[in-house]
Amino acid sequence: MTGADAGDRHRAPGHRLSQVVADFARDPERTVITIADLLGAIGDRAFGALLLLFAAPNAIPVSLPGVSTVLGTPIVFLALQLMLGRNAPWLPAFLSRRAMPRAAFAHAIDVVLPWLQRAERLLKPRLCWLASGPVERLIGLVCLVLATVLALPIPFGNMPPALAICVLALALLEKDGLATLLGLAVAAVALFIAWGVLLGIVKAVSLFLRHLLGL
Repeated sequence: MTGADAGDRHRAPGHRLSQVVADFARDPERTVITIADLLGAIGDRAFGALLLLFAAPNAIPVSLPGVSTVLGTPIVFLALQLMLGRNAPWLPAFLSRRAMPRAAFAHAIDVVLPWLQRAERLLKPRLCWLASGPVERLIGLVCLVLATVLALPIPFGNMPPALAICVLALALLEKDGLATLLGLAVAAVALFIAWGVLLGIVKAVSLFLRHLLGL
């Protein structure tokens, strides 16, 4: 597969992703939005767009009840498939049927949209080999690890891994190898922070138990 072919796999003709999701979130005929609806709206934009949309609500510093629960689990499935080299994403029925109120989804999109539009203006196809082919599998592996960390109940632990997934997803979507390098750097920082927080929690619990038991 050539770099151009790989790029086509992650792009859909027509509108930019920001416009597609904005129109979808503001559709007054919808009261709830299922993941299946979202998949249908995105079409063949594949892994990059899906990872971005599922991770972005976890990367913003506002409370969005229910959104992270609905959108968090699919990241694991998508990252695993990307790591295994699948050509198109697939989600099991129990995930694709999960729904959230359209208002909650629209609120998340309204917060994310300016950042997505800015990223679309900045990113462009360059060093495409760093955002396609075998490197895609590496990105899938990194996103899988980040998604696992994202699922852990780490205080303030959602934003760094979600931000790293967003950057890597944009790299895939725009075939921008520089964005891949940036995303991997953000991922390293996110994992370092998560490890430090977990280590601190373990030490605190250990000291508490020792004090409690009089050791």
